[in-house]
Amino acid sequence: MRDTRGASQWRLIWRRFRKHRLAMVGSFIVLLIYFVAAFAEFLAPTTTGAQNENFAYAPPQRLHVFDEKEGFGLYVHGLSSKRDPVTYELLFTVDESARIPMGFFVRGEPYHLWGLIPMDRHLIGPTDRGETVYLLGADRAGRDMLSRIIYGARVSLSIGLVGVAVSFVLGLLLGGISGYYGGGPDTLIQRLIEFLMAIPTLPLWLSLSAAVPSGWGPLTRYFAITVILSVIGWTGLARVVRGRFLSLREEDFVTAARLDGCGRSRIIFRHMVPSFTSHMIASMTMAVPGMILGETSLSFLGLGLQSPAVSWGVLLQDAQSVRALETAPWLLFPGIAIFVTVLAMNFVGDGLRDSADPYK
Repeated sequence: MRDTRGASQWRLIWRRFRKHRLAMVGSFIVLLIYFVAAFAEFLAPTTTGAQNENFAYAPPQRLHVFDEKEGFGLYVHGLSSKRDPVTYELLFTVDESARIPMGFFVRGEPYHLWGLIPMDRHLIGPTDRGETVYLLGADRAGRDMLSRIIYGARVSLSIGLVGVAVSFVLGLLLGGISGYYGGGPDTLIQRLIEFLMAIPTLPLWLSLSAAVPSGWGPLTRYFAITVILSVIGWTGLARVVRGRFLSLREEDFVTAARLDGCGRSRIIFRHMVPSFTSHMIASMTMAVPGMILGETSLSFLGLGLQSPAVSWGVLLQDAQSVRALETAPWLLFPGIAIFVTVLAMNFVGDGLRDSADPYK
């Protein structure tokens, strides 16, 4: 048995966290998804605006690795289309006689990595820039779903992080004031928290989102949605922080610091807050999936981000009709990405919460 004497709090948490298998798997998935979001321009086969109306609702094309005639090599079969004479629906069939070579680090649609570095290299794509390939199918405008899902990850995941960061500051500040000072400030802040928590979440989201002017651009609307989610999401953390401050302000180490002449700010930030930092990190991790689902719900209902902005919620707007799903079930792929991300983050949050528990 490994000796833990003299080990720091964070080392003990890390040792317990590594034993949580689901949390380790979730951590790997979360880091992979954030890596994809960070390098979306390079990893996506094309840009979000590239479209071809002749391939509207084109089905996913299977990526082949081995060919009986030419041996190993990445390629996909082409698609041939014809219009149904009765319904006028565009029908696609796989043309096995047409072979589209694929490759890594190929040249494609130009872009600016992180909005700064001009590039035209993509991780994977057709070697011929004139070819069109849809590995996860196409939407109603003939845009590549894989590329749009990758780009949408950046918006949806960043809203989760930014929203949790803002709600963390509000929760720590107001919860700390409420728990440390008590009295009138505590009563006022707790009544505000109770008022916000008494309002049903979805109607509150709808009312606040409806107040956002429709003429705002995608970037302004992005920040508005982030602020909306943050204003609602700080109450739970504030309650936790208040409870911890109430239990710690009479502890011996706080009394000793007060008798030693330490100021209030030093007592709070150097003595009280570090004693439950691990719990706050676990709470923040559990809050990120809620922020992602909040943005997805608002965008899906048409009250959040709107096209041309690309997020997972915006992509799911095309999957609202049964007819569209019957024609193109691959429009639900963004929902699968949301499910995997939220599940992985919940695994990480559970692992952090269990690892930070001093009584385990």
